[in-house]
Amino acid sequence: MQFLSLILVNLRRHRLRALIGVAGIGFGVAAMLTILGIVNGAIGMFERILATDSHYLVLEKNVSDLFFSAVRDQDSAAIRALPNVATAQPLLFGIVSSPGFPVITCFGVAADDSRLERAEWIAGGRAEFGRHPGEIFLGSRAAEFLHAHLGDDVPIGATTLRVAGILKTENGFEDGGVFLPLAAAQDFFHRAGVCSVLAVKLRDRSAGDAFKRAVEAAHPGLIALENREFNQSYHSFRVMKMTAWAVGLCAFFLGGLGVANTMLLSVFSRIREIAVLRVCGFSELQVAALIFGEAVSVALAGLALGFALGAAVLATLPHIPLFQGYVQANVGLAVVAGIIVTAIVTAVCGAIYPARFASRIQPAEALRYE
Repeated sequence: MQFLSLILVNLRRHRLRALIGVAGIGFGVAAMLTILGIVNGAIGMFERILATDSHYLVLEKNVSDLFFSAVRDQDSAAIRALPNVATAQPLLFGIVSSPGFPVITCFGVAADDSRLERAEWIAGGRAEFGRHPGEIFLGSRAAEFLHAHLGDDVPIGATTLRVAGILKTENGFEDGGVFLPLAAAQDFFHRAGVCSVLAVKLRDRSAGDAFKRAVEAAHPGLIALENREFNQSYHSFRVMKMTAWAVGLCAFFLGGLGVANTMLLSVFSRIREIAVLRVCGFSELQVAALIFGEAVSVALAGLALGFALGAAVLATLPHIPLFQGYVQANVGLAVVAGIIVTAIVTAVCGAIYPARFASRIQPAEALRYE
């Protein structure tokens, strides 16, 4: 207990330096929490878009991104006709623009797509989907930032489309996006006769391997992946996760340098004090433990600050119109545990040299130190 009190006394005596270390760790924690939360949330939303009432995804083989995948309508029809296939829903991805909003996700779907059935229709209705040419359907967030209402004409790209329906979904990408009938989307994006991915639901899921083999044998340019398998292997998901961790670790590295600087300056300013502790019976190990204890205390305070800042940022971002509802953070226990461990390890590593230096101070020489 006295040892802990000594740690807290030392931190209070050098509060400015301690606060600099806390801020360094805190900003690193906030950066990592925010980035990982946004990236995992984006990946989770995209996964849910693809996993809507499906067990397998059929896409073009060896494509870098689903936006470039092309599954021909005749291939979709042949797969839909397989005995074990209950439903096969085509989905065409695209990006459209409107004045002031250069990037809006567009989904080309069939009229019987289950996501239209599950959505809450705020204006218009599912029965109107695809009945008339020149119509577009908006997610509720998209309608909000486009300031569009049922019956309004909205400029989309080089054309103008009439709003025939507004629907609210739980998925941020869908709610902040726009929907077109599949044929209209194919025409709009000049991708006649193709979709990006075919979401397949099987009658007997245990026969999934046989389904994969049948698809890949009959359609050599396509690949069928189970939803979980796709999520683990999709290149863009891996790149996003690696980038998020890399940026977060860089922020922690800077925080670790701040802790190292704080501890080193603290040691240099307390050489005579540490010498007195050695004379009073403190061993080299106890002196090192004192420095490590201060570093861990700084890390714990930084964690509290960082989690508070990160949580505030993640709670605010979904309400900023600029993000169009695309931000739905997802912070799991694994992310929280990883951040905690990384922060403590960073602080301990930053204190290694200061602790080693302090433990090797010779009392006789240090007492003459000015």
